[in-house]
Amino acid sequence: MTENTFENPLTDRYASYEMIQNWSPQKKFSTWRQLWLVLAKAEKQLGLDISNDQITEMETNLNNIDFDLAQKKEKELRHDVMSHIFAYGVVCPKAKPIIHLGATSCFVTDNSELILIRDSLKIIRKRLLNLISSLKSITLKYRDLPTLGFTHYQPAQLTTVGKRMSLWLYDFLMDFDDLTDLIRNINFRGVKGTTGTQGSYLALFEGDGEKVKKLDVLVSEFMGFDKSVPVCGQTYSRKVDYKVMSILSGIAQSAYKMAGDIRHLMNLKEVDEPFEKGQVGSSAMAYKRNPMRSERICSLARYVISLPDNAANTHAGQWFERTLDDSANRRIILPESTMAVDAILVIAKNITDGLVVWPNVIKKHVLEELPFMATEVIIMAAVKAGGDRQELHEAIRIHSIAASNRVKEEGVENDLLDRLSKDNIFKAVHDNLPDFVDPQKFIGRSSEQVDEFVDRYVDPVLERNKHLLDDENQELTV
Repeated sequence: MTENTFENPLTDRYASYEMIQNWSPQKKFSTWRQLWLVLAKAEKQLGLDISNDQITEMETNLNNIDFDLAQKKEKELRHDVMSHIFAYGVVCPKAKPIIHLGATSCFVTDNSELILIRDSLKIIRKRLLNLISSLKSITLKYRDLPTLGFTHYQPAQLTTVGKRMSLWLYDFLMDFDDLTDLIRNINFRGVKGTTGTQGSYLALFEGDGEKVKKLDVLVSEFMGFDKSVPVCGQTYSRKVDYKVMSILSGIAQSAYKMAGDIRHLMNLKEVDEPFEKGQVGSSAMAYKRNPMRSERICSLARYVISLPDNAANTHAGQWFERTLDDSANRRIILPESTMAVDAILVIAKNITDGLVVWPNVIKKHVLEELPFMATEVIIMAAVKAGGDRQELHEAIRIHSIAASNRVKEEGVENDLLDRLSKDNIFKAVHDNLPDFVDPQKFIGRSSEQVDEFVDRYVDPVLERNKHLLDDENQELTV
C-alpha cells in the first residue's frame, strides 16, 4: 500500500489471487502476443511468406514484455495496441515486419477480452460448484429440523431449516446451469478485419476467400474456441457483455438472497456466521457478533446487480460498425464484475462451511407460535369427539386473542395450550393437546422434498463436474 495512490479494493481486499492474475497486465498482453503468434502461424500454414525463424522468435518472447517501453511508446502514439506491437518488435526484430499482419486492433483487444472473460467465468463456475457442494451438505444436515416459515416476515406454516436452505441451493443451481451454457456458447471474434468484412485478409491472399475462411477457423481453434462469430463489425457484439453481466447479476442476486436471510436469522439468534477467536464485532459494543460476511456479500452483490443496465446501454449506444465510447467503460466493468462475484462466492462458501445453527432457539420460536397454528387441528379433533364446530371456533378465537395480547403486553410465553387445557369445551382432547403441537407434524413433506431435490437435481450436477470440486483455501479477508 502506498499513501498517496488509490488502490482498488477488489484487488487489494476482496478478489482471489487467481482471479486477479486472470486480469493482470501480464496475462492480457501475453495473450495479445499469443494472438499475433497464432495469426502468423496460420498465415504461414496458408502460404504467406513467413519464416520458421520469425515464428520461433515470436514464441520465445511471448512473456518477455517490456511494460515500461510500451507505456512510454503509448504516451507518444496514444495507441495501446501500436505501442505493444512496437515493444514486441524490439525483441523480435526478424518477426517485426509480419507482426499484426492484416489485423486490426480489435483482433487482439476483442479476442483477448473474450479469452479473459471465458477464463474468469470458468473460475467463477468452479467457485459456484464448490459453494453448491457445501450448501448441499448443510441442507441435508438440517433437512428434519422444524423451523418457523415466514411470509411477509411474519410467522407462517412450519418448514425445516434444510428445506429453507434448499431454496438458496436451487437459486445457485439455476445460476450454475446458466453460467455453463454461457461458457459453452461464447464465440471467438476470430479474424474478421477492420470493419468485419475480412477485406485486408482477402487482399493478403490475393482474393482467395476460402483461405480467408480457413484462417478464421485456424486462429479460433488455436486459441481454444470451436467457433467464431458468424458476423461482426469491428468488434464483437457488445450484447455478449450484457449476457455476461446478466449471468453475474443472477449469481449476485442469489447470494444476496441467502445472505439477507442469514442476516435476519442472526438477529433472531437462530444461526451464526463463523466467528474467529479474536474477531471484533463492534468497536464500541464488545458483545456484538455482527453478520459482517453476509453484509459484505450484500454490499458487493448490489454493485454487480447494477451492471447489466450499464452493459445494455453500452450495447445500445454502439453506432454502425463501432464507436470507442465503450472502451473506458468496459475496462472497468469486465474485470471488476468478475472479481466481485469471485469474492462473493468465496465469502459465501466460507459462511456455509462454518454456519452455526442453534436448534434450541429455533425450537423456542416454533413453540411460541405453534399453538396458534395447531388450532385448526384441535378444532377438527374436538369436532370428531362430538363438539360443535362453531362453538369450538369461537372459544379458540377468544383464547387466541387473549394469549396473543398477553404475549405482546406482558412479554410472557404463549399460554394458549394452557388456556385450552382448562376449558371444558375441549375436555375430550385435553389428553392429546401435547401431541397436537409436535413440530414434526407440521413440516409437510419438507424432509422428503430436500432428499428428492438433492438426488434428482443437485447430485447429478456435482457428479458431472466433480473434477471442479476441491478444498479451496483462498487467501481472502472473509
